[in-house]
Amino acid sequence: MSYLPISKFLRRYSWVSPLVILLIVVIIYAWALQGLQLNFELLTSSAPYIVDFISRLFPPDFRVLDIAIKALIETVQMSLWGTTIGAIISVPIAVASARNVAPTWLQWLANLLQNAVRSVPSIILGLIFVAATGLGAPAGTLALSIYTIGYLAKFYQQAIEAVEPRSLESLEVIGASRLQIAQYGILPQVLPLSLGYTLWMFEYNIRAASVLGVVGAGGIGFQLKSYIDGFEYNKATTMMLVLLVVVTVIDGFSSKLRRRLESI
Repeated sequence: MSYLPISKFLRRYSWVSPLVILLIVVIIYAWALQGLQLNFELLTSSAPYIVDFISRLFPPDFRVLDIAIKALIETVQMSLWGTTIGAIISVPIAVASARNVAPTWLQWLANLLQNAVRSVPSIILGLIFVAATGLGAPAGTLALSIYTIGYLAKFYQQAIEAVEPRSLESLEVIGASRLQIAQYGILPQVLPLSLGYTLWMFEYNIRAASVLGVVGAGGIGFQLKSYIDGFEYNKATTMMLVLLVVVTVIDGFSSKLRRRLESI
């Protein structure tokens, strides 16, 4: 009964709730900004140094274009295999973590595994597998595989949990087995969305693979770091331009394919 006057007040003055929410958001952002301890004067005075560094990147040195293309091909290969391996492993983890499919204790374990994988930065994964397999593409591929699991398993889980429950109940009523429910009730609803997520992850892994190259895990990132370490900024620019072109092309292609899959 004590909450009744408050509810009446909020109904009468409907503008109060949005105002309170806005004030809370402002306070949170102010708190976050204070924690950053930004020095705006330093940022302003450092502008000439930023301009100087960017000016050293141009013009691009296209004499290393063949090296860039070869490194890019290796990056795409790493991303393709890393995404595929990660997607395959993600499927059972997603099923085990979905609340409308798995028992509670299994959900807890599967979600704990997902959180553990996502909490490890990709650079650390790269260092681990470089120590295990040495420098090169194998380390990058394995690191991307584990990195992919942390995200695709969660995406697949959400797709499974978004399945229309009435369709599953209808199959149960007619006596369908668990396998038949999965085949005819869950899979048709989950597959288009999951394929879209997988394509997005493949596109993202091309960027992630370039970062893993910094720790020696192969691909275009390795060449990029080598040129920057050697102060050959013009050659590094060529690497970044080639990566930009390929990422843009793949983004356009995968976006069209995802829209087509989602319309199925």
